[in-house]
Amino acid sequence: MARGELRIHLGAAPGVGKTYTMLEEAHRRAERGTDVVIALVETHGREHTEAMIGDLEVVPRREMTYRGAAFTEMDLDAVLRRRPAVAVVDELAHTNVPGSRNAKRWQDVRDLLDAGITVLTTVNIQHLESLNDVVARITGTEQRETVPDAVVRGAEQVELVDMTPEALRRRMAHGNVYRPEKVDAALGNYFRTGNLTALRELALLWLADKVEDQLGRYRADHAIDSTWETRERVVVALTGGPEGATLVRRASRIAARTKGADLMAVHVVRDDGLAGANPAALARQRVLVESLGGSYHQVVGADVPRALLDFARGANATQIVLGASSRGRFAQLFAAGVGVTTIARSGSIDVHLVTHERAGRGRSRGPVPAALSPGRRIAGFLTALLGLPLLTAVLKTAPALPLVDDILLFLVAVIGVALIGGLWPALLSAVAGSLLLNWFFTPPVGRFTIAEGQNLLALAIFVVVAIAVSWVVDTAARKTRQAAQATADAQTLATVAGSVLRGERPLTALLERLRETFGLDSVTLVEDGAVVTAVGGPACGRTADADVEVRAGDNLLVLLKGRLLRASDRRIVEAFAAQAAVALRQERLTTEAAAAKPLAAADRLRTALLAAVSHDLRTPLASAKAAVAGLRSGDVRFDDDDRAELLATADESLDRLDRLVANLLDMSRLQAGALGVAAIDVGAEEIVPRALDEIGPAGRDVVVHVPDDLPMLRADPGLLERVLVNIVGNALRHSPPDRPPVITGSTHGDIVELRVIDHGPGIPEDRREEVFLPFQRLGDRDNGTGTGLGLALARGLTEAMGGTLTPDDTPGGGLTMILTLPASGTP
Repeated sequence: MARGELRIHLGAAPGVGKTYTMLEEAHRRAERGTDVVIALVETHGREHTEAMIGDLEVVPRREMTYRGAAFTEMDLDAVLRRRPAVAVVDELAHTNVPGSRNAKRWQDVRDLLDAGITVLTTVNIQHLESLNDVVARITGTEQRETVPDAVVRGAEQVELVDMTPEALRRRMAHGNVYRPEKVDAALGNYFRTGNLTALRELALLWLADKVEDQLGRYRADHAIDSTWETRERVVVALTGGPEGATLVRRASRIAARTKGADLMAVHVVRDDGLAGANPAALARQRVLVESLGGSYHQVVGADVPRALLDFARGANATQIVLGASSRGRFAQLFAAGVGVTTIARSGSIDVHLVTHERAGRGRSRGPVPAALSPGRRIAGFLTALLGLPLLTAVLKTAPALPLVDDILLFLVAVIGVALIGGLWPALLSAVAGSLLLNWFFTPPVGRFTIAEGQNLLALAIFVVVAIAVSWVVDTAARKTRQAAQATADAQTLATVAGSVLRGERPLTALLERLRETFGLDSVTLVEDGAVVTAVGGPACGRTADADVEVRAGDNLLVLLKGRLLRASDRRIVEAFAAQAAVALRQERLTTEAAAAKPLAAADRLRTALLAAVSHDLRTPLASAKAAVAGLRSGDVRFDDDDRAELLATADESLDRLDRLVANLLDMSRLQAGALGVAAIDVGAEEIVPRALDEIGPAGRDVVVHVPDDLPMLRADPGLLERVLVNIVGNALRHSPPDRPPVITGSTHGDIVELRVIDHGPGIPEDRREEVFLPFQRLGDRDNGTGTGLGLALARGLTEAMGGTLTPDDTPGGGLTMILTLPASGTP
């Protein structure tokens, strides 16, 4: 059975018209004769959306009960039995009621697709898992319902339902999105113009990335190698040389000229496994690339221009930035450089050759490391000095051989010396062997003259072959040693990376690994003459006291004490130093981020306070003002009952306003740490009735079971009363009429525990902490019952008095709030 297709209507925010557009698509398909059913559509009371359902077949929803409350969900089994060609399923990121077949609606959609049913659905950009934290930082609201990006990216079609922020705000103001009483709060909070603009940009960019992925797959499926300039992509080639920073900055300026251009840096590693570029320089250049918003890549290849162009074409790059050749003019006569070859092969890709200080000056090479150890070289010289005379003596005493045979035997001796001692002993053997052959075996014997031309040619060939073989053997030995050194360096760096990733403090772990690897007494990181951190022995704060000094940045030094390092070791230490600079920067960024969290929380609180003042305080103010204005009006005559009702309305509204303002002020004091607590010994039997009286007539229904012998509490009476008012008020709002809340009291050691028990719908265990967030109502479905501060304030006041407030399940369904406070006499 073929799998169904998924079509997603993506929006930047609620109200842009995703559901309406999805229903239009459903009607178009139905008119073409396709079997279409509505599995689930959330109209949210919007008349135009409800009318758009029209005559489409609707599968009845499944009714469910959870914690005493009734819910409806999509009846997945009914849709599967019906087996339509197309099913309309709204709100892909929705979380199903516990007890459903799947936890998430996108999992229901997956089951429909597996059954061969095509699905039309909707999702907002803020519900994508990868953008959840980004949206939270922009809007100050964390989305609890998310859908994996892979689900949306795997859709056959994603259509963006777009609307400008101004148009969406007008729709809201006209009441086409939310009910009138919610419009002001929404416009002043989540639906601010800045928020909507940022969300719209996120949606456009995310969809552009998906389109780019689709284009990449199309190019790969159709074997298209040529560059399609759909977006500027600048590739800068790095060699690890000193010109790297200049090239990166130049490439960044080129990319910055076009909005949305990508910057990619690439380093081509030789495929022979030999160390080429300076790892420390590459590490610093990688940090620079990433700081400029680019990405760093490494590819392996024997032919550098080909590897570079293969990478550029694979990335659909439009421009390549290269450094001008550092080779001298003489070297360029024999072979074209990487830049010239790349230009010749680049095709439609633009290539920029950027000059720099070292252009044309020749490559700066360090000392060439010896291929063999000093002992091997000495053994080679001894073999040459002793072996060649011995071979001469053996050949003179043995029966005479043709000159060609003598030359071959001397050639074998030269090769043996090359294998033992390398190039220079082999060159000595070649020269000495040619002289011995000329003196002892080439007519006229005993003279350095050659009578026959063919013998001269044979000796010349001997010398050339001997030197060539010596050079080949020496080069192979040097390459082998370099490869072994490169392997050891790579293993060292891999071990360092692993230890740093596993450590909680990367900088300390990095320096400690450096000290252990090279057997040092201490390693110190110094910035502008001040010690940042040190491992091992006492910190080495001055360069004069260090055995080795390695620069890690413009103002960073790594000072090593314990022993001197070889030149080959210094390359690895420089790589350590470059990574230490990165680790230091990451630690400081982490510290700054941690310091910014309280500021961000305070900013969110301030935003929520403004929203509360603009919306939640308006209702009691409006009610009180209307009542007072009616009483003062001379146009209408009120009897005593009407006047008493208006006065009661004004009094009730002002009392509600007083409670809201008190909650706001207390929450502000809690956040600022300026709340005064005057704890005294007080009895629960005194505070509980006062709290119920404060609640009003509804408080008379609460059942109280507080023992007479319950110990006194150590608390602030006024704050404790506020806590109980908020907790019991919350319980009353969620309790069924026939099962009022219950308050019980008990003691456990030096702790007194008060429980407020309700039998309402309860709260899922994984979402209990959400009710203690300021301005948070679980589910955010009701914005008309207060500021959402009650439980947040109750916990804050309780903790200020040295107690705790925790939620728990009520046996049989419901929520129990457990308030614990120290008993009288507890220190």
